[in-house]
Amino acid sequence: MSDHAHQPDDPEPATRRALLGVALRSLLLEKRVYSEDDERRVVERLEAASPAQGARVVAKAWTDDAFRDRLLDDGSAAIAELDLDAGAPLVVVENTERVHNVLVCTLCSCYPRMLLGPQPAWYKSVAYRSRVVREPRAVLAEFGTTLPDDTTVRVHDSTAELRYLVLPRRPAGTEAFSLRDLEALITRDALIGVTTVPAP
Repeated sequence: MSDHAHQPDDPEPATRRALLGVALRSLLLEKRVYSEDDERRVVERLEAASPAQGARVVAKAWTDDAFRDRLLDDGSAAIAELDLDAGAPLVVVENTERVHNVLVCTLCSCYPRMLLGPQPAWYKSVAYRSRVVREPRAVLAEFGTTLPDDTTVRVHDSTAELRYLVLPRRPAGTEAFSLRDLEALITRDALIGVTTVPAP
């Protein structure tokens, strides 16, 4: 027999917001806007989301120029070809020798969670959200990313209606790499734009 006191399922009184959430869910189910199976599938997709999906998209773009063009033209449609979904309209921005892109959500923490998994704590912090807009080079330097002076840094602000994904530059020395080898090089931070993909 455990010496620990029984812990109730809901030790704290429900907040007004929590009660509204329960009521809204019940109403949507009752009106058949969606079903419990729909809800389960969404939860499973969220739980399965990880940076591996974003890495898969980028590796495909690095090895297939036609896909890369479609990805830059319409990110949502292109990732659908890989049976992926960003959860909102997706714009893909490409890093080049002259331009480096970095993502932020200045209002909260919106980002392509379905492609990158849960947001890192620093992405949600007020310090990151405010500073990366004002002094992006300083913030990038704190992540170990130092760019040439003639590289333009562009900061993209995600919203609830629009997500961004960075297409990092492919590192030299990876010409013979398989898709799987390329995917292993690509990190979540490179897909947000605070780091680059290092040469192997």
